[in-house]
Amino acid sequence: MEAWRLALSSSIRGKLISAGYTSLSSISSVSSSDLARDANITEDEAFEILKLANQSSGSNSCNGNRSLINGAKNAWDMLHEEESLPRITTSCSDLDNILGGGISCRDVTEIGGVPGIGKTQIGIQLSVNVQIPREFGGLGGKAIYIDTEGSFMVERALQIAEACVEDMEEYTGYMHKHFKANQVQMKPKDILENIFYFRVCSYTEQIALVNHLDKFISENKDVKVVIVDSITFHFRQDFDDLVQRTRVLSEMALKFMKLAKKFSLAVVLLNQVTTKYTEGSFQLALALGDSWSHSCTNRVILYWNGDERYAYIDKSPSLPSASASYTVTSRGLRNSSSSSKRVKMM
Repeated sequence: MEAWRLALSSSIRGKLISAGYTSLSSISSVSSSDLARDANITEDEAFEILKLANQSSGSNSCNGNRSLINGAKNAWDMLHEEESLPRITTSCSDLDNILGGGISCRDVTEIGGVPGIGKTQIGIQLSVNVQIPREFGGLGGKAIYIDTEGSFMVERALQIAEACVEDMEEYTGYMHKHFKANQVQMKPKDILENIFYFRVCSYTEQIALVNHLDKFISENKDVKVVIVDSITFHFRQDFDDLVQRTRVLSEMALKFMKLAKKFSLAVVLLNQVTTKYTEGSFQLALALGDSWSHSCTNRVILYWNGDERYAYIDKSPSLPSASASYTVTSRGLRNSSSSSKRVKMM
């Protein structure tokens, strides 16, 4: 159960959410004095909140235990389910190959790298590609794009959408010569209409939006990808208390995991980089610290190698560590020129 459902005043709920207490479990795990300090409320108010939270948790415990028992799966079914998961193509076959076919649904994937490496380009590409119709090997879904930095460019989205439609028409033309093929009904305008865009200007807005996503996706059932660009921005700017930041981020990561599983969609969190002192020198590392690195299913690090962009699978329970080059063109993500040269030589 979410904390905002408790019978509390709007001001108290706002203070709880701002302090990172967004679920009953996060509230129940602290003392009244800690809750009062973190949320800037009185001890009496904190005590009443804990009392309400414990009562609500108790009323839901029987149902929760029953659903846990009824929800058991055997490992064979889990393996079959994992192998049949739909994936979203990146439009770069080399990158798709190391990702096992593309960005996996039901997973939370973190993609991070230095400025200018193409993180937002990947986010926009995925918001377009998730809409490729099923008859063309896609998911036929819709996208949610959460923009915390103001980096989303609708003109760029239109460029990539136009290229996507052109690619499908070219494929259809080829298939008509050899087989019976479907006509492309989708237009660039249709693609833009199926990207739900949210501009977030503070970490409290970000928390509130994440709490609202379950309801929004329930009402828009075709959503198959949620992109956050970037997960980092407001949490690097507005937080002095690192313990509180860690708690807020952990709650948010848990909500994203639940959304991915519940709706069989992909969650893609774009991340920035920072410097980390390791073995006597400063090195680049993804932002938000070591505890955050365990919050996602897959982690992909983008980096430069000379003039070429590369993606590296840094962490995944099902994918081996591997790297692939990619390039950003006017049409979107594609294989790099050096990759094409290697293929021709072979």
